[in-house]
Amino acid sequence: MNEVFEELRAALYSVWHRRWLALAVTWGVCLLGWLIVAMIPNTYESKARIFVDVDDVLSEQLGIAGDGREEITRVRQTLLSSVNLEKVISSTKLGEEITERSAMDTAIADLAKKVKVESEEDNLFSITAEVGMASLSDAENAVLARNVVQKLLDIFREEHISGNRAEISGAIADLNDQLEERKLELEAAEERRLSFESQYPDLVGGSQTLITRVQQARTELRDIDADLAAAQSALGAITSQIANTPRTLIGGENAVGPQAALMQAQSQLAELRSRGLTDQHPDVKATSRQVEILTRQAAAAGPNQVSGNPNPAYSSLIAMRADRQASIESLQARRAALQSTIASLMASQASEPAVAAEANRISRDYDVLRTNYENLLKDREKLRTRGDVVDETSQYKFDLVDPPVVPQAPAAPNRPLLLLGVLLLGCGAGAGVAYAVGQLRSSFATTQKLEKSMGLPVIGSVSLTLSDSARALRGRRLKQFVGGCAALVGVLVVLLAIEIVSVGTIA
Repeated sequence: MNEVFEELRAALYSVWHRRWLALAVTWGVCLLGWLIVAMIPNTYESKARIFVDVDDVLSEQLGIAGDGREEITRVRQTLLSSVNLEKVISSTKLGEEITERSAMDTAIADLAKKVKVESEEDNLFSITAEVGMASLSDAENAVLARNVVQKLLDIFREEHISGNRAEISGAIADLNDQLEERKLELEAAEERRLSFESQYPDLVGGSQTLITRVQQARTELRDIDADLAAAQSALGAITSQIANTPRTLIGGENAVGPQAALMQAQSQLAELRSRGLTDQHPDVKATSRQVEILTRQAAAAGPNQVSGNPNPAYSSLIAMRADRQASIESLQARRAALQSTIASLMASQASEPAVAAEANRISRDYDVLRTNYENLLKDREKLRTRGDVVDETSQYKFDLVDPPVVPQAPAAPNRPLLLLGVLLLGCGAGAGVAYAVGQLRSSFATTQKLEKSMGLPVIGSVSLTLSDSARALRGRRLKQFVGGCAALVGVLVVLLAIEIVSVGTIA
């Protein structure tokens, strides 16, 4: 630590001993540096922020909303293209002195480095331009920076709106050409289809349709078989009920004939037995004989001599049987027709497989062409609607959040900081030169350094004794040195004041 302190003290002594040399070098470096800083042209920066609303309610309702973010990103990326930058240069003072193509290319390359288009958020963009021309005044450079940003904003709008219109017009033209081609192909396919169907009506729609028709006929045949079985079962049940149901009802006040008397006698006999009377009871014997007589009479009369009231249940069953028989006949006729149709379709498919394949191809080609044609029509209508929306109102809204303004102060260089830096650099250069000159001289600032360098002990040192006149001279020179340093600082203060006043003048 002591060695470092001694080296530092020796360096300070060497610099102080040659302080006039250090002051002269500092003045030279500062004057040269300040001159260079003064020659650096001011650069002015103008900035604008723009908000793009890509959520278009009208387009969404019409079903024509595109991906706005991709379009805006594309426009933002192409905004700094050579063509657009050349438009900016040609419409501002940047291109006043440009007469050759090489100079224009150089100006485009320089402007591309000074212009930035950044995305701060999804829909928020900033456009920044830094401009500084030595041939223009500070006020003109400030206005030029604002004009450059304003021109970029105009191009941003024009690129999107006119780009959309051009793309939509080109897309509609392409779709019209494709629709014309598809129309001719569709008409030719329709003619082939109609000609084929006139020769083979059973194969209308192609083999796939033929197979579908066979499957549908078979399904319908199965349903008819099920309905026919159910109708036949119901007819059998009704027939059985008719066989067990009498045509007339015997009994009542108006009932006459052997059958009616027989039924009444049988009813009386059953009533007597239900009361617990045996066959030996006189009433039972008498009734039994009456039943025998009436039975013989009814047998002798025959079934056609039955008399009594008509049975409504019998009449209803007869009507139901007739209805079931009619339904069965209709189902059988329908079943026969379906069987004939299925046999005909199967015969057509089996006898002419090549024709069926041709029908399938014609039908498939026609369906594909018709679907493509309809899709192209829908796409063209959507594009036309989008074009109308773009013409009436821009599909997306552009809002200037921060419009470009004339900058009031230069963005670069930071002249006060540079002036102060030059002063520090000058002081460092002066001290460095003084120290370097001291190292070249064969002298020692301290006795310790002499002892270390020679390797011999130093017995003593002789101090410097000054007379009154010498001390007065030293005092005057010290004041002169301080005055030189103060003058250097004063020049810096004047330069800073000039910078502040010049900036205030622009504002």
